[in-house]
Amino acid sequence: MKFGGNSLRLRLIAMAALWCAIALLVAWALLSALFADQVRRGFDDRLAALLEGLVAASEWDGQDGPLPTLSPAPTSVPSPNPSPLPSLRRPLPDPRFQQPLSGWYWQISDGEAPLLRSRSLWDGALPRTLGQNRKSGVIFQDIAGPNGKQLRMAARRLTLTGVDGVVLFQLAGDSAAGTADIARFDRLLAIALVILGLGLIGAMVLQVQIGLRPLAQIGRSLAAIRAGKAEQLQGVFPTEIQPLADEIDTLLGHQAAVISRARSHAGDLAHALKTPLAVLGNEAAEVEGELAAHVRRQVVEMRRQVDRHLSRARTAAAAGVLGARCEVAPVVAELARVLSRLHQAHGDGGDGGVQITVDGATDLAFAGEREDLQEMLGNLMDNACQWARGLVRVNISSQAGTLVIAVDDDGPGLPPERRAEMLARGGRLDESKPGSGLGLAIVADMAGLYQGKLDLAASDLGGLSARLTLPLVVRP
Repeated sequence: MKFGGNSLRLRLIAMAALWCAIALLVAWALLSALFADQVRRGFDDRLAALLEGLVAASEWDGQDGPLPTLSPAPTSVPSPNPSPLPSLRRPLPDPRFQQPLSGWYWQISDGEAPLLRSRSLWDGALPRTLGQNRKSGVIFQDIAGPNGKQLRMAARRLTLTGVDGVVLFQLAGDSAAGTADIARFDRLLAIALVILGLGLIGAMVLQVQIGLRPLAQIGRSLAAIRAGKAEQLQGVFPTEIQPLADEIDTLLGHQAAVISRARSHAGDLAHALKTPLAVLGNEAAEVEGELAAHVRRQVVEMRRQVDRHLSRARTAAAAGVLGARCEVAPVVAELARVLSRLHQAHGDGGDGGVQITVDGATDLAFAGEREDLQEMLGNLMDNACQWARGLVRVNISSQAGTLVIAVDDDGPGLPPERRAEMLARGGRLDESKPGSGLGLAIVADMAGLYQGKLDLAASDLGGLSARLTLPLVVRP
């Protein structure tokens, strides 16, 4: 799996991970708030229940009878300093009210001072200030306890039958346990959501990998086409990808048809031009005189130009064709056999003719048309055979991802100042040699259309070394 700066896979995973992180953060905040609210409500309900138990257990002036009737406190205090004194008929069930500074306290007071308080308060007291709240019912408030702990207090003002003034019942508990529960829940929730997020991201990566697999399959199919192992995309693609695959196959078929028509038109034009030129040349050859000689020279020049431009047109149509592929070694071997027979009587070897040797790699392929490779190598090898004394060497290799074919001979070579001229204009060093003199120039033009080049240099055999660089088929 590869990720780049412009990777579609990376974009999909990054966006999915971002939205997943946002959703999990929002879920963590909501669940944490809901849990904290539930813990606080539960704690308040417990305080309220204990406060009601405190009210129910209180009695005044040691009465053995039932508790005096309770009624909600009015909004104004009718009379301070109630005369009866409170007491508890039974202690509250929680033993922490009996332990000094335990964090759980209760207190009964009038408008001025506490009348009765739990043993846990010792010599302290709960604050009787309830803010501006004068409503009836239980009031909840966060306060600081006697030892500095944060407490949650429930309080209620009541008027009792037979008791003057308003009686304030207060009960407070340590909220540290609830706060610790909330913090612990937040930590566990965060860990669970992180694990869930990692699982979701892993599932997203797998989903993206599976979802993009058809595109990778198309890439492999295109690589096979470029390597010349297939002509069209192969395989069954999803509904969303199938139109793309169909369009690519259609484009490949259209390209092949265009190349075929271009080759046919080039061949037709070659026959249409060469036949009249042959007739003109034959007619001029039978006539003596300055005009006939001029016609013969012009016919030769026209043939050279027709050969050159037809080769350029055909190669321009074929260069860069997707899937073009040609094994190099068989083409070189075939040309070597044919040229050896054609140049049997040539060279210093007498009846042996010119010897052509082939060495180097045998498994390299040219990313182009076979006909173009035959024409380029045919020109180079034929030119080497014409000038060689008895040996022509062909070496096949690859360098820096390109195909390199070197054709060397042991002939007289070519002066450095004439090499550029031979490539540019197709000049001839010796008019007695057969051919049009355009061989090297045509090879250079065709190699350039394939984004390659032709270099001329001195050979270690003593003659000329023609080094042809062409695109190499990269094996998938």
